[in-house]
Amino acid sequence: MADLTMTRLHEAMVVLYAISLVFYFIDYLNKDPKAHRIAFWLISVVWVLQSAFLGLYIIQTHRFPILSLFEGIYFYAWLLITISIFLHCLYRVDLPVFFLNVIGFIFMTIHTFAPNQLALSPVGKSLISELLFFHVTFAILSYVAFSLSFVFSTLYLILYNVLKKKKWTKQWTRLPSLDQAQKGMTWAILVGIPILLISLILGLQWGYSSLEHFTVLDTKIIGSFLSLLIYCFILYGYRKGKLHTTMYAWTNVYAFLVIIVNFFLGSRLSSFHFWY
Repeated sequence: MADLTMTRLHEAMVVLYAISLVFYFIDYLNKDPKAHRIAFWLISVVWVLQSAFLGLYIIQTHRFPILSLFEGIYFYAWLLITISIFLHCLYRVDLPVFFLNVIGFIFMTIHTFAPNQLALSPVGKSLISELLFFHVTFAILSYVAFSLSFVFSTLYLILYNVLKKKKWTKQWTRLPSLDQAQKGMTWAILVGIPILLISLILGLQWGYSSLEHFTVLDTKIIGSFLSLLIYCFILYGYRKGKLHTTMYAWTNVYAFLVIIVNFFLGSRLSSFHFWY
C-alpha cells in the first residue's frame, strides 16, 4: 500500500509539473502575470514534494540517493528545478527557467514511469564509499552545469534567428540578450569543466582502489573523458576567437548531446558502472 501511494504521489508530481509548463507557455505567449504566478507556485509545490521524498529516502536508506541510474535521474531533476527557482527569484530570467523545467520534466517522467527498479543497484548495496559518493555527486553537478550551457545556447540561437529575420514580437521580450546568453553558456562551461574533471579523478581513484578488474578503457570512462575534451576544445576555441556567435552556440548544443548519450548509453555498455 505504501509503495502504491508513493507511486501515485510521483505521478501527481508529474501532472503538476506538466500543468506548470502549460502555464509557463501561456505566460510566454501572452505575458500573463497571473499565469506566471500559477506556474511558479505549481513548480514550487513540485519542488517541496521532491525535496520531501528525497529527505525520506535518505532517512530510510541512510545514504544519499545517487548510486543507481534512477536515483541519479531523480537527483538531477531535483537540482534542475532548484536552480530554476533560484534563477526565478534572484535574476527574473523567464525563458531559461522554462527550458530548465522542460529538461527537468523529461527526466522526472523517465524516473516516474520507468520499471520499478529504483533501489535495485549492485553499487548501492555493496560498493558504498565516501569516494564513490563524491565521484557521483560531482558528476551530476557537472551535468547540471552543462545543462545550463545547453539552455543558454538554445536561447542564443533562437534570439539570433529572431533578430536576423526581424520578427521581434512581445513573445521574445522574455529572452535574455545575446550577450547575456553568451555569458551564461560560457560561465556554465567554466564551472562544468573543473567539476567533471574532479569527478573523473575521484572515479579513477575509486576504481583502482575498489575494483579487482578495473580498466580505463571502459565505455563510460572513455565517453566521460571525450566529453571533457570536447568542452575544453569549445572553451579554447571561444577564447581564441575561432568559435563565435552561432557556431559557439551550436557546438555547445552538440556537446550536451554527447553528455546525454554517454549518461545513458555509456552506463549501459560499461563493465562496472552498474546503473540500472
